Amino acid sequence: MPYITVGKENSANIDLYYEDHGSGKPVVLIHGYPLSGASWEKQTAVLLAAGHRVITYDRRGFGNSSQPTTGYNYDTFAEDLHQVLTKLKLRDFALVGFSMGGGEVARYLGKHGSKGVSKAVFISSVPPFLLKTPDNPEGVDQSVFDGIQKAVLADRYAFFTDFFKNFYNTDVLLGKRVSEQAVQASWNVAAGCSATASVACVPTWHEDFRNDLTRVDVPTLVMHGDADRILPISASGNRTAKLIKGAQLLVVKDGPHCITWTHSDEVNPALVNFLGQASNTQAVA
Repeated sequence: MPYITVGKENSANIDLYYEDHGSGKPVVLIHGYPLSGASWEKQTAVLLAAGHRVITYDRRGFGNSSQPTTGYNYDTFAEDLHQVLTKLKLRDFALVGFSMGGGEVARYLGKHGSKGVSKAVFISSVPPFLLKTPDNPEGVDQSVFDGIQKAVLADRYAFFTDFFKNFYNTDVLLGKRVSEQAVQASWNVAAGCSATASVACVPTWHEDFRNDLTRVDVPTLVMHGDADRILPISASGNRTAKLIKGAQLLVVKDGPHCITWTHSDEVNPALVNFLGQASNTQAVA
């Protein structure tokens, strides 16, 4: 299996597993918590058929990547992404982030700028800023995140079971847009992730990406379900679209958090259409 080494922890390398398929303009797909790059299967097939080169990778601590006990913050995640892009020598590439993956897209563009980046897509993503503070009164109380972290620490397997109910809105969509087997498959992937990562990623959900988003200067698409129970659209997708100049917002009616699976019939055509559009602000690699 192909790996890219992004650091070391004591005597062991920190390696990120990646897949690199197809040809044409590159699209880098960045997964959400607590899954892996394989969660993009419904998008990968469509993007390959549309003539794109498709790259997925597993975030440190997840999937087939190394499981270090360090580096679970967005500065490090963005640097990991930077190393993937550099090692693969990508040019004129699009960045697509789902959920936590949207944080990588935002922080990467905030830190490294848009050189080489053609477009950005945020799907059900964590930016711009979820924590309630004096300058962000519509945010979520710190106690909510503390409670989630406590639940993961106590029994992450039980936590994942409840988490995926709201990830897919199974009370409404089970047997219609998602099967019991698909939910179980997600749980299986989650159960295989690092115990450290499953806890340490929770505080990253309320990192402040507002300044990063103001630096996004490539064509951007924001997609979000209006029934998202993990990251409500009013707190995330709507605000992200407003903070990025010229961003397009696509609201998926009755869409849960994981619209990439349940509503792929809407997400995929929009994604292919957006990535296929000629860019007016093409970055020069």
